[in-house]
Amino acid sequence: MSIFGTMKTAVSGMNAQANRLGTVGDNIANSSTVGYKRSSTAFSTLVLPSTQGSYSSGGVETNVRYSIAEQGGIQYTTSSTDLAIQGEGFFIVSDPNGTPYLTRAGAFVKDATGFLKNTAGFNLMGYPYGTNPPAAVVNGFNGLEEININDFGMVSSPSTAGSFPANLDKGAAIVPGGSLPSDNVAGSVITNKSSLTAYDHAGAKVLYDFYYTKTGTNTWEVAVYRQDQATNGGFPYAVTAPDVLVQQKVDLVFDPNTNKLTTASPKSITFVDPNDGATPAQSIEIDLSDMTQFAAAFTPGKGIIDGNAPSPITDVEIGGDGVVTAVYQDGGRRPIYQVALATVPSIDKLLPQNGNVYLPTNDSGVVTIGFPQAGAFGQIYSGALESSNVDIASELTEMIESQRVYTANSKVFQTGSDLMDVLINLKR
Repeated sequence: MSIFGTMKTAVSGMNAQANRLGTVGDNIANSSTVGYKRSSTAFSTLVLPSTQGSYSSGGVETNVRYSIAEQGGIQYTTSSTDLAIQGEGFFIVSDPNGTPYLTRAGAFVKDATGFLKNTAGFNLMGYPYGTNPPAAVVNGFNGLEEININDFGMVSSPSTAGSFPANLDKGAAIVPGGSLPSDNVAGSVITNKSSLTAYDHAGAKVLYDFYYTKTGTNTWEVAVYRQDQATNGGFPYAVTAPDVLVQQKVDLVFDPNTNKLTTASPKSITFVDPNDGATPAQSIEIDLSDMTQFAAAFTPGKGIIDGNAPSPITDVEIGGDGVVTAVYQDGGRRPIYQVALATVPSIDKLLPQNGNVYLPTNDSGVVTIGFPQAGAFGQIYSGALESSNVDIASELTEMIESQRVYTANSKVFQTGSDLMDVLINLKR
């Protein structure tokens, strides 16, 4: 065995332990980094050909391994935009140049321009809600956008559907011919009246009057008018042209045994209001299926209708399915994006980059994009963060062991150096 070979083997061992200490140092330094995945050093032998009676020492080489697939602990926070993943998925984020990356670092905060940005400066990406993205995309990021909350800052939506139940008094007097035959004049006879607030295309509030008139045994007429076209809050209503007056009637028929609507009775009323000039004109359908006819006073139920007035966004909520919902100042909610998740066949073969992000490689396999709660992508937890998977106790143990082995290798090197001194002194 060559003395120089011994010394080179010892140097190889010291370099290997120095690499090991490097990974330990990184792990300890990032033990509090959100979504950080620990690295480790694996050793393999370097064997040189030996001849009979002579051994040639080789050495050791190191390979860095990343425990990216290992789940970190979930810790809950007070921020609704902090996100954690339980499963194999990764958030898709982009840098300032628009390059997509994968990450588990979900500490996102809305910046001044409305983007959800994590602590490393990467923007969260997703699909616009309602665009019907494919269930799974292989090896492609097409259709993904940087999520921007400010794009939906001041919006309104017109009312299109709602429900307005009520109990109609079974003992009410019958009004022959109905309450609103065709004259639409003051003095028309009605039984009961209630009103429901809706929103037009500009977000303005519109009050609609609902009239209920008993026209026969177990039969009621429901009619709808727009209140701002009424005189003194009631009849008569202005009739200038058929397209500017909301007027619609349906006849409800009740089962005398159950005092609920019969199967043959209309279950809703639909009316069209073209007054805000939108094209097509605003159409609203009100569900009446919960109407009853008990022997009790007229009691309108709680009216529910969609649409909202113009209102700024005050918060966002992100569900376990990845749907990003804008919460408006008036309490309204609107889904605006859906967060996508990505994964690869060999997660530990992803290539780490600065900022706790990863790039796919040939060894990791192609990227597949899907959604939370589907397959192996996992589930998103809002108001939570994934901690690093570093175990400080294990890292300190690794550090001590590496230090001992490094010292032992240095002793081998020192011994080889001493033997070289002996050989050199033989000449003297």
